Amino acid sequence: MTALPQERRLVTDIPGPKSRELLARKSAAVADGIGVTLPVFVSRAGGGVIEDVDGNSLIDFGSGIAVVSVGNSAEAVVRRASAQLADFTHTCFMITPYEEYVEVAERLAELTPGDHAKKSALFNSGAEAVENAVKIARSYTKRSAVVVFDHGYHGRTNLTMALTSKNMPYKEGFGPFAPEVYRVPLAYGYRWLTGPEHAAEEAAAQAIDQITKQIGAEHVAAIVIEPISGEGGFIEPAKGFLPRIAQFAKDNGIVFVADEIQTGFCRTGQWFACEDEGIVPDLITTAKGIAGGLPLAAVTGRAEIMDAAHAGGLGGTYGGNPVACAAALGAIETMKELDLNARARRIGEIMTPRLRAMQEKFPVIGEVRGRGAMIAVELVVPGSKEPDPAVAGQLARSCHAAGLVVLTCGTYGNVLRFLPPLVIGEDLLNEGLDIIEAAFAEV
Repeated sequence: MTALPQERRLVTDIPGPKSRELLARKSAAVADGIGVTLPVFVSRAGGGVIEDVDGNSLIDFGSGIAVVSVGNSAEAVVRRASAQLADFTHTCFMITPYEEYVEVAERLAELTPGDHAKKSALFNSGAEAVENAVKIARSYTKRSAVVVFDHGYHGRTNLTMALTSKNMPYKEGFGPFAPEVYRVPLAYGYRWLTGPEHAAEEAAAQAIDQITKQIGAEHVAAIVIEPISGEGGFIEPAKGFLPRIAQFAKDNGIVFVADEIQTGFCRTGQWFACEDEGIVPDLITTAKGIAGGLPLAAVTGRAEIMDAAHAGGLGGTYGGNPVACAAALGAIETMKELDLNARARRIGEIMTPRLRAMQEKFPVIGEVRGRGAMIAVELVVPGSKEPDPAVAGQLARSCHAAGLVVLTCGTYGNVLRFLPPLVIGEDLLNEGLDIIEAAFAEV
């Protein structure tokens, strides 16, 4: 496998002529509902760069939405997945099982928070994992209600669309949605009306009051929350909020589910983001970063809860595919060998001060936030907190034209998010930040 030069290189406009030809073919053959953030068609990718069919090399601050944290072609992922491909591609674990699935479950039991007995079930996508976590919680508690939070994103299936806060583009026109889903406030410090110092206490009190009064805690099967909101805008709940909600769940026999699909596997500088405040969830959902780019997801949790579903009640044809499991074992090997938790913290140490310095210069930046290599800037009309999604789009386009892949997010569409591969070189990281600063200077 030829090493990909770790450099930004622009030889055509972005997108180039070959990418534009492929985009025309995409428009003719692929449903319009499949949108594209940056229509450069990839030929190779790895480390911190993406090379397109026109020969351009772009710096990657997206990681396929936090999927390729170990890089797009990590040696251990390629080696293990390739060996598994040569042995067999599939049998269906529910028919004739294989060791790789069991080994992934063993690794998850070791890595996830808490020293209690744990079991896992493997699936294909984050949405599947969340949906199955709800199934398991309902089976265990014999209750039906599910509580989620403002700004949460949990997937695109019918149930997980119901769990998701943002209407456009995720829910618009796709209802009706699954019932018995209730939304409560999140401690969003930057936008908390009485100030960030009150957000944790007041948001927790409001959430608990709504659950108690409007639903009845005795009817709630699960509380599902992202320790840091992903699509909702990289919102880190004010300190103290998560422990209070987790304790309320414990006191009321409610299954506390940490959705770590975007935050998991070293992204925030810890194996899982909920570790930051010592949260030990009953169930934890993972996907994205778990398998170096191959489709795999998991629900991991307390053995007695995981065992609540009857035999045959969980599963799926491709769930825990052997090639994806082999890739996951390679990804975890890479995370440990390269200490990607430390790499994520180092990325944060480089990015956050640079972005805060930009905040001093550019009043369009309302807040810089995040942990490790999960960093964002919220963009507002200067002198206010009014969201400015237009400037977020303008900045993203400027970065794309200069050869830097960045993503937007946020309930209001006004957040630029940065998710570089954890193996990116510091020279590329700083070059990417230079491009971001130049884009802000043009606003």
